[in-house]
Amino acid sequence: MTAADAPLPDAAPENWVDRFAPPPLRPWLKLGRFDRPIGIWLLMLPGWQGLALAAAMKGQWPDPILMAQFFLGAALMRSAGCAYNDIVDRDIDAKVARTALRPIPAGQISVRQAWAFVAVCCLVSLGILLTMPPVAIGLRFGSLLLVAGYPFMKRITWWPQAWLGLTFNWGALLGFAAATGTLAWPAVLLYAGGVFWTLGYDTIYAVQDLEDDALAGVKSSARRLGEAAPKGVLGFYVLAFILALAAAWFGKLGPLFLPPAALYGIHLSRQAQALDVRDGKAALRLFKSNGLAGALLFAALMAGLWKGGALF
Repeated sequence: MTAADAPLPDAAPENWVDRFAPPPLRPWLKLGRFDRPIGIWLLMLPGWQGLALAAAMKGQWPDPILMAQFFLGAALMRSAGCAYNDIVDRDIDAKVARTALRPIPAGQISVRQAWAFVAVCCLVSLGILLTMPPVAIGLRFGSLLLVAGYPFMKRITWWPQAWLGLTFNWGALLGFAAATGTLAWPAVLLYAGGVFWTLGYDTIYAVQDLEDDALAGVKSSARRLGEAAPKGVLGFYVLAFILALAAAWFGKLGPLFLPPAALYGIHLSRQAQALDVRDGKAALRLFKSNGLAGALLFAALMAGLWKGGALF
């Protein structure tokens, strides 16, 4: 096996697409990153967290239909965003080992076909969005500027991961607005905490590409921090945890919020402690563990429904 044929760190052939999907569908599923579903969860979980925060503040369970809509919407918009990112980054992707075999730089899907894929995903997602309150609809359209700008950030700033945080956690505001028809400070604090959470985990993700990004002239928080990346990630995660606590405090959540929230904080701190900038494969494993981290915060917000006493 040559180096070019070797499995890439985040696209090894044991993924379900390569194992089970019909060959003609594989490039399309990979264009939407369905071979790496962790991105769907990381986009969906802030929306579910916003729904859970709103439910806890109202003292009732989240609407299961809204939860299903956010799951489907996250899958569609993550796929559209990945395809759009690949269209913009096709020349850079061809120079980076981890991304060189993506469908567009590998010549499996044309740019025109990729744009059609983006359009279909966005139209279906729009149909879901139009069933929600006007505030939620306005918020979603507002997020399009963040989505459109993201692929260009790595060219102009050392902190494209911060822009991704602003984009990926917009669902926290959207979920709260969809459930309540309005916005409130607890939702804003939850969103801000999510921004720092994403800044941390995407810095971990960027460790995989340190050498290739330097050769391609691509900027990232991992390159900017260098050997200090573990300390930087820890700082981001501390802020994420504090802001999540603040959202619960101002939302007057119940005391059962605290145990799963503590597990969330411990999980984040262990990621930062384990990060080694010289080990890209381990960094990928740490990145993927954030599906659990987001689920723990969601569980904490759900547990906050119980109002048997004061939060602290």
